[in-house]
Amino acid sequence: MQPLYVVNNYGQFNHLILRALRDLEIPARMIPNVTPPQTVAQECRGMILGGGPAIERAGLCAQYLNLGLPVLGICLGLQVIATARGGTVRQGKAGGYGLVEVEITSKSELLEGYPDHIRVWASHADEVGDVPKGFTVLAHSNICQVEAMASSADRLFGIQWHPEVSHTENGSLVFKNFHTLCQS
Repeated sequence: MQPLYVVNNYGQFNHLILRALRDLEIPARMIPNVTPPQTVAQECRGMILGGGPAIERAGLCAQYLNLGLPVLGICLGLQVIATARGGTVRQGKAGGYGLVEVEITSKSELLEGYPDHIRVWASHADEVGDVPKGFTVLAHSNICQVEAMASSADRLFGIQWHPEVSHTENGSLVFKNFHTLCQS
């Protein structure tokens, strides 16, 4: 079975994403964000765009969105998806990491099995301002209008929070759901 690729955008939690996948016995491998898209297309069945310090350091991530593979963007990965598809990113109202209560407002395969409200660990230094055409907002909070979004038709999903950290309630469910999406 081909692995999921975790794209390293030099964020502090990218190795935790890989560890979370391995703990769930999901085959996964970390790659640098400058891996040629042709290599990615031949070797994996889906990818997770990890977080990082700045969208300017996201390497070839925007090109990976054109491969027809399922993609989950986490934090910076969400912002890469938004800007690459015509949305906008702006400075958040509340920077830094912290616990946030998120309300899930639209059903999605990615968030299947979650209650309507969950507590998550997130950074809101930057956030999606305008959602790209064809995307649905899946969740919001009192400090961020786009905590999660998806284009199910394109199999592109993004979340502002970090499911890989223990502070996020049942974060592993995001990875299990994404793994299922990659098998279909």
